Amino acid sequence: MQDEAQKDDESTLFAMEMRGVKRIRNDRADTGKVRPDKTQLASRRQNATLSVASVKVDGLSDQFVIDVGAEDELSWARDGVQEGQMRKLKQGQIGFDGSLDLHGMTVEKARETLWDFIAEATRFEVRCIRVTHGKAARLDGKRPLIKSHVNTWLRQHPQVLGFTSCLPKHGGTGAVYVMLRRTMLEGRDE
Repeated sequence: MQDEAQKDDESTLFAMEMRGVKRIRNDRADTGKVRPDKTQLASRRQNATLSVASVKVDGLSDQFVIDVGAEDELSWARDGVQEGQMRKLKQGQIGFDGSLDLHGMTVEKARETLWDFIAEATRFEVRCIRVTHGKAARLDGKRPLIKSHVNTWLRQHPQVLGFTSCLPKHGGTGAVYVMLRRTMLEGRDE
């Protein structure tokens, strides 16, 4: 009996203390921040999605193409890449896990294909790829078109750490080994 009397007293006391208090109807706290305009947010998201989809090759410019000869050896490394890594790349000691052949493509098609290939290689954490650009002289007597563009584009691509012409058995001066940044394994390539 005493337990029931005590419970009744507690219930009565609680009810008295809660007089005038209104039940909260939602479960979110008001932080004082201005709530975002959902239509404006949706519009921004849509515009961002459209921009990414329509500008697939953003960053690979043809404003200044470095002309190279058919037999010229290509080699370039981003600042901070160790000379020893580039030496191993040049000697074919870093195995390539993917290969792309750009023979016979237009410049625009080659650019799009190269961009997509590097994106896929990056997604799969591939360390090194081979890109065959060819070295045939053009009919108008000018230097190789795709080779010159590839040499320029690879220097601009943020995932490329360095590249060098291949060994003769892998295409010689008609192809390059490309060392890529591995993004998911933080700190390994910096």
